[in-house]
Amino acid sequence: MNFEPWWLIIVPVLFGLGWVAARFDFRQMLSESRNLPDSYFKGLNFLLNEEPDRAIDAFIEVAKLDPETTELHFALGSLFRRRGEVERAIRVHQSLLQREDLPLADRENAQLELAQDFFKAGLLDRAEHGFQAVLHTRHALDALRALIRIYESEHDWPRAIEAVQQLRGRIDEPVPQLAHYHCERALVCLAAQPADPDGAAQALEAAENAIRQNGGSPASETRVRMLRAQWCGLRGDVEGQCAHLRDVLTTAPEYAGLVADALLQCHQALGRGEEGLALLRAHYAQTPTLDLFNAIFRALRTSSGSKPAWAFARDALRAHPSLLGLDRLLEVELSHAADGAPTGDALVPDADLGLLRSMIHKHSQRLDRYACSQCGFEARRYYWQCPGCNAWETYRPRRLEEIR
Repeated sequence: MNFEPWWLIIVPVLFGLGWVAARFDFRQMLSESRNLPDSYFKGLNFLLNEEPDRAIDAFIEVAKLDPETTELHFALGSLFRRRGEVERAIRVHQSLLQREDLPLADRENAQLELAQDFFKAGLLDRAEHGFQAVLHTRHALDALRALIRIYESEHDWPRAIEAVQQLRGRIDEPVPQLAHYHCERALVCLAAQPADPDGAAQALEAAENAIRQNGGSPASETRVRMLRAQWCGLRGDVEGQCAHLRDVLTTAPEYAGLVADALLQCHQALGRGEEGLALLRAHYAQTPTLDLFNAIFRALRTSSGSKPAWAFARDALRAHPSLLGLDRLLEVELSHAADGAPTGDALVPDADLGLLRSMIHKHSQRLDRYACSQCGFEARRYYWQCPGCNAWETYRPRRLEEIR
């Protein structure tokens, strides 16, 4: 390949053109930055200093000067929603949607943001409509997840299940709470007047399929077995009901306290009360919980009297000291006294159990709660879904005193 002298001219020319283009871009950038109002930079500074209120005031001033600043409107709407001023966020996003020159991508973003505003405001019907409007856009996954939360809050379990199926059709994402949705459907069927055992059976079968597909947890498997037992009881199949409840002791030992009373009732209905009580006592020796302790003590107190019940309680409390457990013992003793039990049947007939219990109860009642492991919401009854943060399976089947 021969060297051509004119190549020496091309190299400087190309270099010069590059230099001119760079100078032009730099000057244009400087010109654009000079055209930005000072309030814009003040707002950014306030954001960096974690002063959102002052940042909002600065950005509002910029938006008034230049209504075409789309990204700034999105930032304003997000800030309004984060600080709880949902009405102002709604107005910002609605004003964007009213612009005829808004690009399609920005229009879809504004529609999604507006739906989130409505959801934050509790306007679930309008939020649902907004999320459905972007189901066929690039925001489909976010919209489906939001719709699932809406249907959960409305207890519209069939539509929640349908939304989960759409989500699974788009992305291979396990949804562990799907089994609970089917359990909720079964519960509705069992509680209906008249009850719908066929509908409950179909829902429970779907719940078991969901567990197999998503991987079951002790909580979801326990709930299915408890509902299976309730279904058997509705049909008069006490033996089947008892079998499902006994399965809980094997598959999810920590949840035994939730089924203890029902299991004892089944054994008593079958004429095998002592067998049921012995089964629970053996289980308590392996996996002690306060709920199971209370069920055993009440059953012993009713069937065998105070001395066997208190003998069990004394050994249990020595092994696992519990102020709440002692409070429950006194509660049972007082209830027997109120029912007219013979005074000689009390273990300590001359003791003022009412005074003793009132002293203990004052300190133990704050421990007599289940707690959500995600948000800390405390409740006296056990929940499969936390009423505070709406998360599933965040309650352990143990009272606060046992987990602190």
